[in-house]
Amino acid sequence: MSYPMIDMNEKPASLGQRLVANLARILFALVIPLITLAVMIGGFRFLRDSNAPKVVIALVAIVWGVGGVALLYAATNWLVEQLPARFTRMIQPYVFVGPAMVILGLYLLVPTLLTFYYSLLDRNSELFVGLRNYLSIFTQRDLLITFRNNILWIVFGATFCVIIGLLVAVLADRSKFERLAKALIFLPMAISFVGAAVIWKFVYEINPQIGLLNAIVTAFGGQPQGWTTMLQPWNNLFLIVIVVWLQTGFAMVTFSAAIKGIPGEILEAARVDGATEVQIFRSIMIPYLMPTIITVTTTIVIFTLKIFDVVLVMTGGQFGTDVIATQFYKQYFTNSNFGIGSAFAIILLIAVIPVMMYNLRQFRESEAF
Repeated sequence: MSYPMIDMNEKPASLGQRLVANLARILFALVIPLITLAVMIGGFRFLRDSNAPKVVIALVAIVWGVGGVALLYAATNWLVEQLPARFTRMIQPYVFVGPAMVILGLYLLVPTLLTFYYSLLDRNSELFVGLRNYLSIFTQRDLLITFRNNILWIVFGATFCVIIGLLVAVLADRSKFERLAKALIFLPMAISFVGAAVIWKFVYEINPQIGLLNAIVTAFGGQPQGWTTMLQPWNNLFLIVIVVWLQTGFAMVTFSAAIKGIPGEILEAARVDGATEVQIFRSIMIPYLMPTIITVTTTIVIFTLKIFDVVLVMTGGQFGTDVIATQFYKQYFTNSNFGIGSAFAIILLIAVIPVMMYNLRQFRESEAF
């Protein structure tokens, strides 16, 4: 058996040679991400400007989108692995987190900062007016009605969604028709907000030949009513019913899953000790469900703060039903008042952030985030 000959006179590579070799590896490694990025840019331009058949464009989009991103991650990861081990451990996690952070920065942080900047300018975004737009919003009566309506949506919308969802989840949990009941309650979740608004537009239609609610009223000898044009705040409450109808299914399913996690031994022990179902609900189930109740409530509060579709389709914000989102749309796109419109967008963001932060803190405390 022969062995390779070892030249005992061979000298180890000098520091300069090792440095040149490492630099060559790094420079060569840089070529791969650059080529990958160039391919992705070329694919984007092809998709944007090409007159090719739609099937070809769709195939290029799939291959370019999925394959290009995968190749970019692989190339960048390979590049980082060419660095010394200490730098690889420091940088490698950001290879995967970095693109998401860049996208968030470009599509969330930068537009937010620009919107805040425009909110400090006049309606044509030409002159700096400071906080004058915010002062106008909080001093004009018509605009203050907007905030009152959002409070109504939060108080009544979120409260009724949580209460009804919890009651249905508790009652259905011991029913023989649990699946059917939950399916019927959850069914509206499959409908978009715009679709639900169109459905309820027919329900509230003033013509009893079309409107279901007025048909019932006239059948009992009453007069048809314009439910969404009634005196405030009743018309807002009729709009809130739509979101309660939509979101109760979400609350019910979440509560139902939490109820299944309550130990059955505790419930049976309470019943053996003579506790009534109301006492069990109040003293055992509610404490167990409290983290879920808080999470569902804050989530629905965020929904109601951002409500837009239902109001726009049902009333267009008329008859005193405007909310922050519809006012932003009107001021920015209809009235071309970019200063006031941007200020409304920032106010909506500021209103949502505390609720979202509280929700995330609850997730962290329950070790679910």
